[in-house]
Amino acid sequence: MKATIPDDTIAAIATPPGEGGIGIVRLSGPAAIAIAHSIFVSSRGRDIQTDPGRVFHGEIRDERGVVDEVLVHVMRAPHSYTAEDVVEINAHGGAGPLRAILELTLANGARLAQPGEFTKRAFLNGRIDLVQAEAVLDRIRARTDAALRAAASAAQGTLSKSIHQFSDVLADALARVESAIDFPEEDLPELVDDVLHRQLVQTLDEMRELLATAHAGRLYREGASIAIAGRPNVGKSSLFNALLRDARAIVTAQPGTTRDLLEEVITLGGIPARLTDTAGLRAADDEVERIGIEVARRALANADIVLFLIDGAAPVTPEDEDRAREVLALGIPSVLVVNKIDLNPAPQPPAWANEFTAIANVSAAQSIGLKELEDTLHRLLLGDAGTVAPDRGLITRVHQRDSLRRAITALERMLDNYTASPEFLSIDVRESLDALGEITGETTPEDILDRVFSSFCIGK
Repeated sequence: MKATIPDDTIAAIATPPGEGGIGIVRLSGPAAIAIAHSIFVSSRGRDIQTDPGRVFHGEIRDERGVVDEVLVHVMRAPHSYTAEDVVEINAHGGAGPLRAILELTLANGARLAQPGEFTKRAFLNGRIDLVQAEAVLDRIRARTDAALRAAASAAQGTLSKSIHQFSDVLADALARVESAIDFPEEDLPELVDDVLHRQLVQTLDEMRELLATAHAGRLYREGASIAIAGRPNVGKSSLFNALLRDARAIVTAQPGTTRDLLEEVITLGGIPARLTDTAGLRAADDEVERIGIEVARRALANADIVLFLIDGAAPVTPEDEDRAREVLALGIPSVLVVNKIDLNPAPQPPAWANEFTAIANVSAAQSIGLKELEDTLHRLLLGDAGTVAPDRGLITRVHQRDSLRRAITALERMLDNYTASPEFLSIDVRESLDALGEITGETTPEDILDRVFSSFCIGK
């Protein structure tokens, strides 16, 4: 059930901290226009409370005089982001003027907005549903074009439309099941029949298809973690630089150069991936290097994929095999990367190579084989979801996935017991409906709503 719609007026700085050409102070609520009117003087004598215009030039003033020259944008309910009266004061983008204007709005009756409260009001006022509200944050945090398109699709209601279609079928089923309960002795047509059964089976299949997008949706939104491992001096830092297309890591002939984690983000087929260069795995006497190796091992254990490098221009060593066994024991998808094929174009893979998820031959120094390696990583990350387009409706969040799973389980239980009494069937259908409603926000517990909106920045 949705929370109570608030009736006060909130204000916040809606632009990031720091200096810029323009900064915005945003107000929303029944007194937004009146509060702005109390501190604004139009350069043309216009009254923002009665003038039907939307943009006004003038000054923000306090008892001591002019605070800043501004443009004031007035958006009257329900034609605004929150569906309430909204005023955005466009001032000079420095901390001083923005803070002074915000303090004036608070002194004249506004309350400081909490994180995500503007978007929460848009949700509570019915302008957007929960899926669309979460997509606002995903748009802000999108690090790739594919992630942005996935967020834009959700904001436009693509996922919500699918959920509502499922709900419509289940709501019709519930109505028919409950009619069979209420009028058991009436001479009515068969209500719970084979036609309804086929509709529910088709809906269940579509719900399962949507659930299968959860893995891809998480990757587009959250990204993946890829760690580079191997003994010292096999070319880990060179590969790190090559995949980044930048000289980020120091590369020398001296073993043990990398002693701490180096991390940068790359893009693999639209998936943001955090690439980590780790210290070479070996028995080290130097305390600093030893600490770096322990940090490297923790990074490997937390990665989605490990790239294990060997030197393809030199004989495979027992140390290579020992470190490979260490990586394989993690149970994480791992790619054996045979480096330096510019020096040895036909390297012989070691006997244990086939124990890795995939094998790639590259020359990090000459940028040979990088595209094939990136394609392999993209394929391993997405797996069976590799054909999922980011601009279709995707399940992107844990709570969406869990709610859809519960909806599917309840519907499966209903279909497994389709010949049972209508009273039992109605329990399962209602449970499935409620679980779907959690995704769009119609039946979402308030603590989940609070967690969702608290992850937003103040002013959004």
